Amino acid sequence: MNRGEREAAVRRIMERGGAPLPPGLYGEAVRRGDRLLRQRQLVRRVLWLLAFAAAVTFAVWAAEAQPWAEPPSQTTPPLTGW
Repeated sequence: MNRGEREAAVRRIMERGGAPLPPGLYGEAVRRGDRLLRQRQLVRRVLWLLAFAAAVTFAVWAAEAQPWAEPPSQTTPPLTGW
């Protein structure tokens, strides 16, 4: 089959039109799309809430533990001159 024959075959297929669709397909697609959008919004909100909670938890821990401060020495300096 050469290029011209393929183009003609494609034109014949496209001129026939599409297959008939079930009557409730559009409504079902819209309902499913709405449900998916609501689920994505809910997941996005939950993730933002978790990120905010993690940031607050880290801020409280950092303020309490002060990891930037040098820890106190565990040994005493040697005593000389007694």
